[in-house]
Amino acid sequence: MPVFDLNCRACPRLAEFLDQVKADYPDYHARPVAPFGDPEAQLLIVGLAPGMRGANATGRPFTGDFAGILLYETLHKYGFSTAPESISADDGLELNNCRITNAVKCLPPQNKPQGSEINCCNSFLSAEIDTLPEGAVIVALGLIAHNAVLKSFGLKLSSCKFGHDQLHDLPGGLRLVDSYHCSRYNTQTKRLTPKMFHRVFSRARDLLKTI
Repeated sequence: MPVFDLNCRACPRLAEFLDQVKADYPDYHARPVAPFGDPEAQLLIVGLAPGMRGANATGRPFTGDFAGILLYETLHKYGFSTAPESISADDGLELNNCRITNAVKCLPPQNKPQGSEINCCNSFLSAEIDTLPEGAVIVALGLIAHNAVLKSFGLKLSSCKFGHDQLHDLPGGLRLVDSYHCSRYNTQTKRLTPKMFHRVFSRARDLLKTI
């Protein structure tokens, strides 16, 4: 199973929605969004899905929308990114020992993928996780990403309870660290503060030092 398929149309609702978005916004990427970063990374960040004016428009995860502001600033702070801001897919930014992907590779209507769509796309996430080396760390941004990671291992969702900055051991010597999603809603309501988010990536960096 490949880790990504730019031409995937396995989910009819998402495929039709992307067709409409492309017709309305011809300059948008409006296709499945590929993982971004180091193909041999020891840190994998799993988000939910592309945002309308973010990855769906630019073709790079968390680029062009509010959620990417805190994410890339944090990655730069902890040495995982060459720049603190991701502006466009061709801005020269590179990730160090880090890769960003999504549980669902296509923009869903109202940013809400259906369960069947998450399950359908899980084969790509599972294949991507299979490329990680022993001792790698996965950071799940939000409950849906957390659950998608567990599904990729064939684990029961009750086996690891989601909680911000919680650490879970996974099969194959991998580790999972949960974080609230860096969405506009979570950051503006202070459910997630920069300090809380930084702590997650500080932990991830420290875990990688033990490999």
